[in-house]
Amino acid sequence: MTRQMNAPTISPLAQILAGVSLGPGSIVEAFAIIGVPSAAASDAPTVIGPKCQFRSHTIVYAGNRIGANLATGHFAMLRELNEIGNDVSIGTHSTIEHHVVLRDRVRIHSHAFVPEFSILEEGAWIGPSVCITNAKLPSSPRAKDFLQGVHIEPFARIGANSTLLPGVRIGRGAIVGAGSVVTSDVPAGQVFVGNPARPLKAVADLRYPGGGDALPYPNG
Repeated sequence: MTRQMNAPTISPLAQILAGVSLGPGSIVEAFAIIGVPSAAASDAPTVIGPKCQFRSHTIVYAGNRIGANLATGHFAMLRELNEIGNDVSIGTHSTIEHHVVLRDRVRIHSHAFVPEFSILEEGAWIGPSVCITNAKLPSSPRAKDFLQGVHIEPFARIGANSTLLPGVRIGRGAIVGAGSVVTSDVPAGQVFVGNPARPLKAVADLRYPGGGDALPYPNG
């Protein structure tokens, strides 16, 4: 791959399909496909801001609106009609379904699943292999009539291998411990752990290992 001035750098083994606007300074690596049409977004434009990086084998469907500095891992999947802010990171083998909102500086680690109608606010952090769900009645004849997305408020953090059930709300700056199953809302600034997840302490009470008074999360 070669780069000239501010033009995007596109591998000859990548595919940029019709209707894609690719921002200056962006990089599309080998075997990535950008702008895949779907029944819901066959003609919708795909608008991508500057300096985004799509690593090899990333798939982006049509109709996404993506800000600046998105970075994907390898084999990431973004379905159609999502709204993605600036400085977002989506890890290797993670899947973002359709009609998802990812605000600025959201970080999604590898092997995570984010289903349709999820909202992740600014600075939300999703650990590896987190599974977010939205189907209250999975596989029922009317399952799609009752989908309900999760809402993760700014700077909330979801630990590795946790599962969030449909419709739960994770409050601002809250922490969900690794391996937890969240069945109800988590208040702002609280640490919840376990299955089902229960309150452990306030985030403000956390300290670095080894003692001392420094707060790991001074701003929540």
